[in-house]
Amino acid sequence: MASMGKLYRHQARTGYLFITPTILLFLIFTVIPVFMAFYLSFTNYDVLSRMDWVGLDNYQRLWKDTLYWKTFRNVSYYTVVFIPLNIIISMGIALLLNFRKTGVKLFRTMNYLPTLTSAVAAATVWVWLLHPEFGLVNALLGYLGIVGPAWLAQTETAMFSIILVTLWQSIGSNMIIYIAGLQGIPDYLYESAKLDGANAFHRFRYITLPQLRPTTFLVSTMSIIGALQLFDQAFVLTEGGPANVTKTPVYLIYQQGFNQLQMGYASAQAFILAVAILIFSFINMRINKSEESVV
Repeated sequence: MASMGKLYRHQARTGYLFITPTILLFLIFTVIPVFMAFYLSFTNYDVLSRMDWVGLDNYQRLWKDTLYWKTFRNVSYYTVVFIPLNIIISMGIALLLNFRKTGVKLFRTMNYLPTLTSAVAAATVWVWLLHPEFGLVNALLGYLGIVGPAWLAQTETAMFSIILVTLWQSIGSNMIIYIAGLQGIPDYLYESAKLDGANAFHRFRYITLPQLRPTTFLVSTMSIIGALQLFDQAFVLTEGGPANVTKTPVYLIYQQGFNQLQMGYASAQAFILAVAILIFSFINMRINKSEESVV
């Protein structure tokens, strides 16, 4: 027994030794910066002059900042359109490619490749594809007799264009997650349903969808967080325009902090955004739990 106790203590010390570098990096690059940013949100820090404590002035100013709340309306529209499309398309492709047939792995790889592309590089390519005069998209529409719009320059289509680009780049990773979820569903559930006379639609509705609920919760939560943190595509494709219809909270924080050097005010904006992410993630979790209780 004494030797077993020594062995356990040795294993525990070894485990702590291995995780110590990771914990230190997490503290240095995550925890400490978060506390520093929280402190800065109560100051007028602007990089160039002396930092003074201003209390809640930044948050009071934020409450009256119409542009900041407009960015939340922008990402709300983005979220309402993007997340359902993301879930439906990702799940649909996963259902189509969840078979062991020749060529399936090639199609899986082709659908996953956009995920590996840098968001900035991909957005730069899409700027050319969506160009109103020389872009490939409008050229293809022209062959069909359709006059394509100025996708990135019109208020009606700018945010929708960003949604299409982010969908193109995010569907692949969510497809892989859904395929993993589909392959985790026991085969005997489908076999029993077939014996009971259930058709394909009923098997999908009463077996596949309920079994994929944890997977959908993961995908939807990641999509909500990603939507509220949208930056790269809005920055490269439209620079927040036209008329600020594609400006996002993160893009505005970037402008306030690095263009206007209002670090204290930008920190306050960042913490309000963090609270919003927590609230929406919690709401999503509660919705999924309520659906599980109903089932």
